[in-house]
Amino acid sequence: MATVISQTAPAAAATAARKPFYRSLWGQVLLGVAIAIVLGYVAPDTAVAMRPLGDGFIRLITMVISLVIFCTVAAGIAGHG
Repeated sequence: MATVISQTAPAAAATAARKPFYRSLWGQVLLGVAIAIVLGYVAPDTAVAMRPLGDGFIRLITMVISLVIFCTVAAGIAGHG
């Protein structure tokens, strides 16, 4: 009995391993922006009521960014000496 060994092309394997766009960060950001635009158009009162969520998120991001910058500078100074 003969056995057939088939090999998949690297390009075919790469396309099969790709994640759908909604599983990637950029896809989730675009989806969130689109939902926010639709919500602001359809139900502006609800969108205004959700503003504290957005403001809190922006504040969290700025806190994280300042920590990342501080740790990068501290690690650079420690690694230099």
